[in-house]
Amino acid sequence: MAASVIVSPPAPPAASSAVTRAARRLRGRFAGTLHLPGEPGYEVARRPLFPVTDPRPALVAEAAGPQDVRAAVLTAREQGLPLAIQATGHGTHVPCDGGLLLKTTGMAGVLIDPERRVARVAPGAQWGRVLAAAAPFGLAPLSGSSPDVGVTGYTLGGGLGWLARRYGFAADSVLRAEVVTADGRMVTASPDSHPDLFWALRGGGGNFGVVTSLEFRLHPVARVHAGTACFPVERAAETLAFYRDWIAGAPDELSTAILLTRMPDTPQTPEPVRGRRVLAIKAMYAGEAGKARRALAPLWRAAGPVLLDDFRTTPYAEASMGGTAPRQVDLFEELPDPVIGALVRAADPEGSPERVTTVEVRHWGGAMARPAPGAGPVGHRDTALSVIVDSEAPGLAAELRPHATGGAFLNFLHDTTRTATAYTAADHRRLAEVKGVYDPDTTFNLGHVIPPAPPAAGVHAAG
Repeated sequence: MAASVIVSPPAPPAASSAVTRAARRLRGRFAGTLHLPGEPGYEVARRPLFPVTDPRPALVAEAAGPQDVRAAVLTAREQGLPLAIQATGHGTHVPCDGGLLLKTTGMAGVLIDPERRVARVAPGAQWGRVLAAAAPFGLAPLSGSSPDVGVTGYTLGGGLGWLARRYGFAADSVLRAEVVTADGRMVTASPDSHPDLFWALRGGGGNFGVVTSLEFRLHPVARVHAGTACFPVERAAETLAFYRDWIAGAPDELSTAILLTRMPDTPQTPEPVRGRRVLAIKAMYAGEAGKARRALAPLWRAAGPVLLDDFRTTPYAEASMGGTAPRQVDLFEELPDPVIGALVRAADPEGSPERVTTVEVRHWGGAMARPAPGAGPVGHRDTALSVIVDSEAPGLAAELRPHATGGAFLNFLHDTTRTATAYTAADHRRLAEVKGVYDPDTTFNLGHVIPPAPPAAGVHAAG
């Protein structure tokens, strides 16, 4: 019998003098909770949302309010510690090893002004709280596919939701933000105050400061017609070919995606599709069921006999659309036959050696492609379609690359070496100039970092 081996967890790193000074300084001016390695609560506080990262921060600071955020930012700068900001952790791609991890999870307040149709949220708020607070007034935020996603990170990265074709990206509805900048100032960013910072925040991610309050428009959407319908996967190629032409006439009220996927083999999955590979159509219509059905009817006919249809009219807050894990994402202006062929093969375990469970083709356009003057730097608004794959598939990526635009979308981008591809060249240059004004020393340097550049004329930090 083989001898058993006991594997102990790695010992916590020894605290450096900088960490010791940082902890001592914060304990004197921090209302929230601090955690050092080896102390009770540290392992839970440092734990990442995704197990792919295993961060070992030197100090975890759980902020209780904006003044705590300011104290943490200044302390990290003074002691030369790497600084990472985390609310829910959905946007964490680089571990904060040896640095100060500032968590805003506990700052989760939500206020609704129904007369102005405006929400004001703290940085730790999740979409579920906003949905629940806005629904009694017949209002909806431009939320994503999951109520557990943090509002602020999602919005600063652009925010592509199921109402985006009707009302634009979530970033386009932002009205103002309260921000702690890299030098510890607490400023208001709006069209009239720090306008360059206001522009950069609406799509530029967490490069320019820590948002401690975000104010954005709500929209008059009480109920939607939404759901998923499943069809035989054998019609996948023909349906995708029809879809690429059909989307040109789709109304803005209608958002759709086609998935080639294997349904779970569980008792919760309806019998007609349990464990089967299917072609699934997801859609949400911001309007009446009859209009939704008429708009979708040609797509239903192209896809073939319906195996399962769970579409229903429901309050927007209760529409559960789900999402595909964006392990690989490409953007397209069109969907040529070689791309369709590659996607169909990738979703077939007999046609591809790569383990792909779901391929999602999603229609963009509508209001996303018609930004208002002064809109933020959400990149590649002219994108027609995105292809999302739920696993790394190098062979498929190679087949798609010649036909894709080469651009990316910040919310979906895991590779932090490709941050620039989430923007147009002009927007990236301007973002770098704003970074040069508000964070010239790159205090915010983990994740999707935009390198600072000397500001051009007219870009300044004055209110």
